[in-house]
Amino acid sequence: MTQSLDETVAAGMRRLAADLGKLVAIPSVSAPGFPPETQPALLEAYAAVAELFRAEGVEQLGSLELPDTAPILTGAIPAPPGAPTVLLYSHYDVVAAGDESEWTSPPFVATERDGAIFGRGTADTKSNILVHVGALRAWGGRPPVGVKLLIEGQEEVGSPLEEGYPSAHPEHFEADAILVADGGSIHSGQYGGAAPDALVALLSALATLWDDTGDVAVEGLRREEWTGETYTDDEFRKLAEIEEGLPIVGTGGLGSKIWSGPSITVLGIDCPAVDGASASIQAHARALLNVRVHPEQPAAEAQAAVVRHLEAQRPFGIRLAVTAGATGDGFRARSSGPAWEAMVAAMATAWGSDVVEIATGGAIPLVKAIGDALPDAALFVFGATDSFANIHGPDERVLLDEWEKAVLAEALFFQELADRSGGG
Repeated sequence: MTQSLDETVAAGMRRLAADLGKLVAIPSVSAPGFPPETQPALLEAYAAVAELFRAEGVEQLGSLELPDTAPILTGAIPAPPGAPTVLLYSHYDVVAAGDESEWTSPPFVATERDGAIFGRGTADTKSNILVHVGALRAWGGRPPVGVKLLIEGQEEVGSPLEEGYPSAHPEHFEADAILVADGGSIHSGQYGGAAPDALVALLSALATLWDDTGDVAVEGLRREEWTGETYTDDEFRKLAEIEEGLPIVGTGGLGSKIWSGPSITVLGIDCPAVDGASASIQAHARALLNVRVHPEQPAAEAQAAVVRHLEAQRPFGIRLAVTAGATGDGFRARSSGPAWEAMVAAMATAWGSDVVEIATGGAIPLVKAIGDALPDAALFVFGATDSFANIHGPDERVLLDEWEKAVLAEALFFQELADRSGGG
């Protein structure tokens, strides 16, 4: 059966690429509240995705309508007798293209070059919708497991399925395995050197968040050494585009720096641009921070620690106003059980190599919410997006080879899970 699936998936990739081109051409950019200007493209994407799944045997299609959000596609293929059920999740919305001059090819035209397809949403996450479609297509719409669908259209701006929804409505999520395929100013010449400068004060406070080695210096943030596989230093330098001669900051192993320990990133600072800046002291300044936390530390607890740290700072005697933003808890998957073994076997076959366990930064709050609501379900964040896919940036792309392997792995997973559950 493996060889047959391999051949079927390979033969179907051109058709999937054509499907991806049609989805990328729909500029399904979401915005909070599902405002009218976003609705035509999002509804077009919803309809296109629904038709793709209908054509592959998902006949029990429905729409989950929640307030102020794009419709959520639901659907099911009943399980064969004694077989488990797999929930397939993804999202059809994308982020805006940004400055289109930074793109090599038009963002909403799927363009194939150098073994990849470029375009907004190719990696995040329309190719992953098509991983689900391709896996069902490989089985002719009759997989050896039951299938449930949950494909939403607001993930990029805050999923309506977060914040306790899975616990309140578990019927939409119940499955044996879940595949989650995504200021006045003061003139400086007159008063500089004595008048308090808000920007200097802010920078001084921000600098206390790290010690001299680059480790986060906020008391109360959990860190432990990572014991699984991780990148080599050379691999990470290439991935993070660290220029030659610059250090990898922090102490300890690389895994604890980027996965099992905290990190704080300054996402933006409001301050005058260098070009056109006037000779003035800044009366107001603000910054936006992102804090990545240990996957098992509650995000609210970690956020409170950072807020306490910043509120305790008094640069030049100036008090900072610190405002807490939205949080999302991390998630640590259970790496045992029949579904885990099935996924390891499927991925090993699809990629032709041993499977190793790593972690990843970048929380998907829905994953934590589903994990809390359905602790017995095996939960996998899965798909075709590699570390260099440039999601949310210019020249986003999905590698054709990686994409094909992901489709094959999901198709194989259906059989591996059925066999291990007595339903194959």
